[in-house]
Amino acid sequence: MRLVVAGGHGKIALLLTELAAARGDTVVGVVRNPEHVVDVRDRGGDAVVLDLEAATAEQLAVVLTGADVVVFAAGAGPGSGIARKDTVDRAASALLADAAVLAGVRRYVQISGMGLDRVVEDEVFAAYLRAKDAAERDLRSRDLDWTILRPGRLGDDPPTGRVALGPTVGYGVVSRADVAAVLLAMVDEPGTVGLTLELVAGPDPVDAAVQSVIGPRTRSQ
Repeated sequence: MRLVVAGGHGKIALLLTELAAARGDTVVGVVRNPEHVVDVRDRGGDAVVLDLEAATAEQLAVVLTGADVVVFAAGAGPGSGIARKDTVDRAASALLADAAVLAGVRRYVQISGMGLDRVVEDEVFAAYLRAKDAAERDLRSRDLDWTILRPGRLGDDPPTGRVALGPTVGYGVVSRADVAAVLLAMVDEPGTVGLTLELVAGPDPVDAAVQSVIGPRTRSQ
């Protein structure tokens, strides 16, 4: 399988790259900073330098050509202002979807977040929530085989291999390593197409959690 990960230098993206490469997948991370290429390669992937805030859909489509799945893992990150919450967390997601259509890649997995409808006083965080919500709504409108994953508060603890996954779960913490494992399991499972799923730490093994959210007629044999 060939995966292209937008935001390829993010913590979840690097963990996903390592997991996928370890099982023999080809992973290409799209990174903005040339200095980040070596980090992606150290995890077993390859990297393409392309600024998602400046690239065209046609330029990105060249990178996506031949991919089986694209994963949107980009984010403006801490310290960024209101403008970049929109240009990265919303617009770059839409750009990736446009490029996927041009490249003929139907499978699109988006990392979002829980609680996007909450009311907050911090203007920058409110802009982040609006951008993620807009990105979700844009993706749902597309004729793509999309899945949206909404993790809770992210942590850097080692993976537990156990999660709670569903259309709604109670807000909580989840390790980035477990998010990466769930992403990879969802990539493999066509029954997750069209689902928006929330994720926190929980009692269920990752594979069992993914199987539990899909209908019996679409479960992998």
